Amino acid sequence: MAQVTDFLLELGTYDAMCELSRQDLGTSGSFVSNTHIHLPPNFSAFETVQQAVDLAAGQGVQVLGVGNYYDFSIYQTFVERARQKGIFPLFGTEIIALETEMQQNGIRINDPGNPGKYYICGKGITRFEPFSSRAAELNSIIRKNDTLRMREMAAKLDAIFAEHGVVTSLDERAVIARIVARHGCKPEAVTLQERHLAQAFQEVFFEKVPVDRRVSKLTDIFGTEPKADVDDAVGIQGDIRSFLMKAGKACFVPETFVNLAQAKELIIELGGIPCYPVLADGSKQRCEYETPLEKLIQTLKDNNYAMVEFIPIRNQPDVLVEYVTAIRRAGIVVVAGTEHNTLDLLPIRPTCVNGQDIPKKVQDIFCEGVCVLAAHQFLSAHGKPGFEQLYNDSAANNKEELIGTFEKIGIAVLNKYFEIYKN
Repeated sequence: MAQVTDFLLELGTYDAMCELSRQDLGTSGSFVSNTHIHLPPNFSAFETVQQAVDLAAGQGVQVLGVGNYYDFSIYQTFVERARQKGIFPLFGTEIIALETEMQQNGIRINDPGNPGKYYICGKGITRFEPFSSRAAELNSIIRKNDTLRMREMAAKLDAIFAEHGVVTSLDERAVIARIVARHGCKPEAVTLQERHLAQAFQEVFFEKVPVDRRVSKLTDIFGTEPKADVDDAVGIQGDIRSFLMKAGKACFVPETFVNLAQAKELIIELGGIPCYPVLADGSKQRCEYETPLEKLIQTLKDNNYAMVEFIPIRNQPDVLVEYVTAIRRAGIVVVAGTEHNTLDLLPIRPTCVNGQDIPKKVQDIFCEGVCVLAAHQFLSAHGKPGFEQLYNDSAANNKEELIGTFEKIGIAVLNKYFEIYKN
């Protein structure tokens, strides 16, 4: 059976790519990339993998990375469509962890509303077919915790809607069935998220309650008037989450997380690079973990992070310059994505807040990071040590040399791929 990473083997041997990387292939600055989108059946702006890849191609994106939670069966379809459109595919995941000491001390990490809650990405994963025994164990723990929480939350939502005369008959299985019907995926590929539940209950509510009765009915269900217009499906989904599903609300169920060490272990078991997603001014009040910037950089070093990621649509250009250049000067690789984990169909080519251009010096740093990722995937697929291992085995003064070597290999990998698959 074909493996998702087979195309990396077809690009050539490890020795041939290293030899190619020693030639003058130019700089990494010409590659347009996005290292982080979510594909269905994750909650996503896209209806299909084809839509996501085709939109990326139409916007000139050459390298596209996915970061789904916790099932990767969709990645084969992603690779096939990416090859057809001449886009280099990057593989990743995203994990939510909890640091209880920071939670108790009220320290917000990169979730502005939840102290101690920690988003961490895995970049360049290659060992997910099949999982190692330890990866399977950790992944199973995460999915079991999520499944039990979504099951209980769906039951609470169904009960409160029924209490106010709206019988939804929605449970965990019914919501999954809707996702399967929408995206044509297998039920076992679905990781339910709060947004999936909110969407399902909004859809049934709209089916059963006429527009002229929605305000009064939602006011009864929420205990307060809805903020969104009653014909705004996405807005009402947001209200369902805000008024019913958040902490302290009637349908809230506490989350059970792995800790950061377990999340990192899973990423490394998958052959990936643990990557810290920086929020910066994406929060009106910057998170304590990330301020001041010098403290964040030292924390990243202390936690052996070789890579960080930004979602620039959250950031002002001057803040992005400040954070990205300082982190890169500290010897940490930087990449950028868009997430696309809501229904808003934003541009796939990353920009700053309100569509402002990403400054050239920052874009060059992102391009370098993408080449490092491409090289990491290539080397890992060929059974060679990846960037994460070599980076943390290197002395501080050798890290820049290592980044430069991986950048050159990445340029060679990408050029070879585009030579084969470019339309």
